[in-house]
Amino acid sequence: MQKEYLSAAAEVLSDQGVDENLGLSNDEASSRLAKTGPNKLEEAEKTPLWKRFFEQMADPMVIMLIVAAVISALTGMVKGEPDFADVAIIMFVVIVNSVLGVVQEAKSEEALEALQEMSAAQSKVLRDGKLVHLPSAELVPGDVIMLEAGDSVPADCRVLESATMKIEEAALTGESVPVEKHANVIELATGTDDVPLGDRKNMCYMGSTVVYGRGRAVVVGTGMNTEMGKIAGALAEAKEELTPLQVKLAELSRILTIMVIVICVVIFGVDIIRHGVGNVLTDPTALLDTFMVAVSLAVAAIPEGLVAVVTIVLSLGVTKMAKRQAIIRKLSAVETLGCTQTICSDKTGTLTQNKMTVVKHELAAPKEKFLAGMALCSDAQWDEELGEAVGEPTECALVNDAGKAGLTGLTAEHPRVGEAPFDSGRKMMSVVVETLDGEYEQYTKGAPDVVIGLCTHIYEGDKVVPLTEERRAELVAANKAMADEALRVLALASRTYTEVPADCSPAALEHDLVFCGLSGMIDPVRPEVADAIREAHDAGIRTVMITGDHIDTAVAIAKQLGIVTDRSQAITGADLDRMSDEELDAHIEDYGVYARVQPEHKTRIVEAWKSRDQIVAMTGDGVNDAPSIKRADIGVGMGITGTDVTKNVADMVLADDNFATIIGACEEGRRIYDNIRKVIQFLLSANLAEVFSVFIATLIGFTIFQPVQLLWVNLVTDCFPALALGMEDAEGDIMKRKPRNAKDGVFAGHMGLDCVVQGLIITVLVLASFFVGVYFDMGYIHIADMIAGNADEEGVMMAFITLNMVEIFHCFNMRSRRASLFTMKKQNKWLWASAALALVLTVIVTVQPTLAEMFFGPVTLELKGVLAALGLAFLIIPLMEIYKAIMRAVEKE
Repeated sequence: MQKEYLSAAAEVLSDQGVDENLGLSNDEASSRLAKTGPNKLEEAEKTPLWKRFFEQMADPMVIMLIVAAVISALTGMVKGEPDFADVAIIMFVVIVNSVLGVVQEAKSEEALEALQEMSAAQSKVLRDGKLVHLPSAELVPGDVIMLEAGDSVPADCRVLESATMKIEEAALTGESVPVEKHANVIELATGTDDVPLGDRKNMCYMGSTVVYGRGRAVVVGTGMNTEMGKIAGALAEAKEELTPLQVKLAELSRILTIMVIVICVVIFGVDIIRHGVGNVLTDPTALLDTFMVAVSLAVAAIPEGLVAVVTIVLSLGVTKMAKRQAIIRKLSAVETLGCTQTICSDKTGTLTQNKMTVVKHELAAPKEKFLAGMALCSDAQWDEELGEAVGEPTECALVNDAGKAGLTGLTAEHPRVGEAPFDSGRKMMSVVVETLDGEYEQYTKGAPDVVIGLCTHIYEGDKVVPLTEERRAELVAANKAMADEALRVLALASRTYTEVPADCSPAALEHDLVFCGLSGMIDPVRPEVADAIREAHDAGIRTVMITGDHIDTAVAIAKQLGIVTDRSQAITGADLDRMSDEELDAHIEDYGVYARVQPEHKTRIVEAWKSRDQIVAMTGDGVNDAPSIKRADIGVGMGITGTDVTKNVADMVLADDNFATIIGACEEGRRIYDNIRKVIQFLLSANLAEVFSVFIATLIGFTIFQPVQLLWVNLVTDCFPALALGMEDAEGDIMKRKPRNAKDGVFAGHMGLDCVVQGLIITVLVLASFFVGVYFDMGYIHIADMIAGNADEEGVMMAFITLNMVEIFHCFNMRSRRASLFTMKKQNKWLWASAALALVLTVIVTVQPTLAEMFFGPVTLELKGVLAALGLAFLIIPLMEIYKAIMRAVEKE
């Protein structure tokens, strides 16, 4: 078959077996999809489960444990007393830990993949004669697709129709200047047998972007059978993105690891010197004991599950956000959302319902001509089955307005022969259509102040008369009166030709026009937005409205929503042009409304707010909004009306285009960050307590915990409650606080002090339990006997129970870093379940004879010992209540 760009469009359609006006049938498309597969590039191969499992076991701490287990087994065999209990327990815990790590990774990946599916690109496709929106992955060769400014080209296509459509193809050709496309056949140059990709102006390729105009094309290649598919190998090598918080935690783990290794070496050295180098070298048991002490300290210090738990909490959080219509595309956005101080929001569709309805006219031309002109100068289409227009909301309002007057078959009666598509810089669009009497009529629709300025004449009924300055002033006043009623106003002008204009560029068409009239339409505010803006204000988040509407319309809506109180707080794009960057930076906080702005103004607004050290969120939907969205700290794309380009650069996409969803996402971001800090504090305070306990016991000269016991605590008692803490509901005052400072570290707000103090409190309780256990067993406490290793089994068991239970009780303290546990109104069912599970497992390991002997040796704890251990553990709750009260008083000053 001849290459598509060397064939006429009709030939390509014939080869693909598709009717240009009907598209494929759904059945035929399904059949082709089964043959060609999804329209996706091949992804990088996933790491097999077995490899992931061994990667988990490659951790230095795990390797150290395995070495300790092997040495323990060899020492027993050398002594003729083989005991594989420690080996079995350590290996069991290591394997379980590795399996949990693999499961955690898989869960995180599943959550992220689900989010990617939600934010997958959509395409406008002709199926069974109807224009439908489908995931781009479902496209097949032969599909007829519609393209417009802002769309990403979803597959390799042959252009069928182009209305000054320009496509940026830098990803494929390296050429940064957009290429204007056409539907004509490409002629081969003399002596050549092919056309370079950059010169194939009747083709558009996957990975390129429509930046201007619109068009229609037929898909000829999907997935790996595209030009982009040829370089898919490079694209598939996507690296996993870590959030700043995860990077900080990974650094913290590395620092802790180095510190622990140093401490372990020191302890190991001190123990060898204390026992005597000669004795240690001749007594393998002493060497093993010394080594095991060092290993215990290492296990106690490293919060093995910290990074994994944080990753899972982040993943679960963004999944929850997705259910609330906020699709997070970058995990780092979750952290930034909690710091957001200023939200710059579009008006239409975000603050309002995007359901425009024409409610008022100011007519100059006959009404039928005016209504028909407004409907023809739009890309919305009347759908006979639905009985209403389909397309962009503003244009739908105009087509519906004509439809109410019985003007529904306009596009067939008046085919379009030329156009200058809408451009936000010009604030208008123009079309040239054929009239019933064989002439050609141009209709120009757009912002009234712009369109009126291009008019030299005006209709008076059926007559055309010169437009006087007095009449021009009346039109401007009529426009303002409509805008004062919070109406969005569009003007229509026309021009008549005897033949099709040779040049349909904006410069050629848009001058010397005849004014036809004004349409005023209303887009009601979303009922939930006013409350959301109030909530944002209470949370220290300022809302700024940015719109292309007239300033009077914008101010009326902003007053209704509580964004501004008077017109002095509004400014136009023209005013911005007259201000220097320094002036704008100095006065940026004076304005809550920016009207008649162009896309480039948005970037200036973002820069000005950022110059005040504000964390800024910016919403947008058009292709020209991409720079400002990218520059903002949080770029927010619109899921319904947004272009692919905007969605691709956004950090977050609103599936419902609703401003209230942004506020919900800010609250969720705060909740997630709060919970992650609670998790960090809980795990670090627990691990510090283990380090302090082992370190103090070692300095005194006795062993309080074995590595396997500490591993149990870290795996069972720490991890499950930590995950449950990550699912804690937001605290009642979370949206009453000011946004946190983005420069604050993880340990801001005295959290470092909290970890150390709580670690010391737990250490005191654990050591007290140990000494009480020794006293119960021996009737006295004698350090020399303890150093000799006599009668400390009961003390170890009591200390182990206290350490487990104190952390279970402490996880309830950590439901809030400062509020009293007894003021928490809601219960965390996951925390209760994890605490119950940890308790049951702890009871089993201390009561079940075989497990108890493996963990603690031949010792049975009496009831008074169990009660004493539980009582000491419970003291963490009143002690923490006292500490929280002190800290509340300190931080209030």
